[in-house]
Amino acid sequence: MDTKILQGKTAIITGASRGIGRAIAELFAREGARVVVNYSSSQEEASNVVKSIRESGGDAIDVRSDVSDSTDVKCMLETTLQTYGRVDILVNNAGVHIDKDFLETSEDEWDRTIDINLKGAYLCSKEVAPIMIKQKYGRIVNMSSNSGLYHPSSMRLIEYVVSKSGMNGLTKALALRLGPFITVNAICPGFIETELVEGTDPQIKKRILDETTLNRPGTPEDIAGSALFLVSPSADFITGELLIVAGGRGMH
Repeated sequence: MDTKILQGKTAIITGASRGIGRAIAELFAREGARVVVNYSSSQEEASNVVKSIRESGGDAIDVRSDVSDSTDVKCMLETTLQTYGRVDILVNNAGVHIDKDFLETSEDEWDRTIDINLKGAYLCSKEVAPIMIKQKYGRIVNMSSNSGLYHPSSMRLIEYVVSKSGMNGLTKALALRLGPFITVNAICPGFIETELVEGTDPQIKKRILDETTLNRPGTPEDIAGSALFLVSPSADFITGELLIVAGGRGMH
């Protein structure tokens, strides 16, 4: 009988009710992890993820939490510990982007983007870190973006770019602070087919695919596989790294 990679581990996945977060939650559960499916608005979608995991023989709960609110984050951690007694893995996946030109965005839209995308990862990491330090084991994966790296056509959404550039800095700083028992890495996806990009202008989408060596959008499953690698024993000697999963976008 094959041993599952994440057997006995507990994982919190933020923003896990759909898209990339859902794919990660379901894959981690298939590999033996007990999964906390975090969501902020749609309990129905989160419950469906938990149902899917349980029907496949996995173990999961859904927990509502606004990751930009420290009180909510503390409650999510308390629920996790009450249910599973530990937390081994955190995937900071929750994120938003405002598809507007820089001159059309508002201060509130800036604040919301930074609060969820960057502050949320900071708050969640800060809450799980003492637990992981005590356990002498932890894996943190931050969901950044190709937009957080220098590539002109991916840098059109200013607030999003800044939040993901900040995520890259947070990743490296946390990796330095939390070693030697905790690894912290980031995934920088390219154009991934999710609800987040459904409204992308067709001409922009064509330009993106023309810049992508594999000439297709990525899937949530493409990113989930990368996240599994970073929390697996195969990546035990990897920390502070930015893993670009973009189908070759940026090589042109």
